[in-house]
Amino acid sequence: MFFVRSAEVIPCPSCLGHLGVVGSRRRGYVQGSGHSVKLIIRRLRCKDCKKIHHELPNILVPYKRHEAASIEQAVKEVNPAVAADESTLYRWRSWFKVWAVYATRCLSALAHRYGFPVEESSIPTQSPLQPFGQWVGQADKWLGQIVRPIANANLWVQTRSAFLSAVVPSTFMLALP
Repeated sequence: MFFVRSAEVIPCPSCLGHLGVVGSRRRGYVQGSGHSVKLIIRRLRCKDCKKIHHELPNILVPYKRHEAASIEQAVKEVNPAVAADESTLYRWRSWFKVWAVYATRCLSALAHRYGFPVEESSIPTQSPLQPFGQWVGQADKWLGQIVRPIANANLWVQTRSAFLSAVVPSTFMLALP
């Protein structure tokens, strides 16, 4: 079990207020080799808006159970050396195709917001990875570099449905046709 603690001070993604530690929770992930690792991550509450946030390391992607390096390999390579079945690889690739369009728009908006120069390409992209070259180059661990500013700017879209994990009340079920 590993404890995750960042040395930098990051403001609240929602309101830019001060975050204070209110506890911790366990978070597991699967490495590319298939081994499961348990982390203890901090829960942070904003002193202004009272929202709770979790401090994730760069090796993880929010709401994904495998490490970011495994997802990177699956997106870049045809036959990645990752301990995941074909349906998982297919879901990662499908998610990334849709998410890549959103992520490039988010990064472009953040660059404009903070005054960084942005070069828009008029050439159609050949792969979902191509637009990220201007942001992170060809280095490894590019997914963590893309995820971090989007999550810290409160632009991460949660795709989990409340009805998948919650019990639907019987009165609500009666209202359905």
